[in-house]
Amino acid sequence: MNTSATHNERIAKMSFASVYPLYVIKVEKKGRTKEELHEVIEWLTGFNNKKLQELIKEKVSFETFFQKAKLNPNAHLITGMICGYRIEDIENTLTQQVRYLDKLVDELAKGRKMEKILR
Repeated sequence: MNTSATHNERIAKMSFASVYPLYVIKVEKKGRTKEELHEVIEWLTGFNNKKLQELIKEKVSFETFFQKAKLNPNAHLITGMICGYRIEDIENTLTQQVRYLDKLVDELAKGRKMEKILR
């Protein structure tokens, strides 16, 4: 999947701290918890709660966020559609990683069982 360079750059420069509260609202509105969200983020990135809070406080971009992450070796198993894009077809690595996170948050909000989310 070809996304425009502008699209990829916009995602790279977006602050994780600006999107994180939206993730929290999304999952809590659907009856899930912030702790479950943190579990999903830790599974994908390796960031524990303390490190996650540091990155939020620093207002790091998604580019920096994923540069510092140790991506789960099973992340490639995250497939499907998110924001109109088929995740496995996204060619830009960073954009794909951000969409991995978006997909996991969506699955959590939709009530999917944690053992299925954490492939």
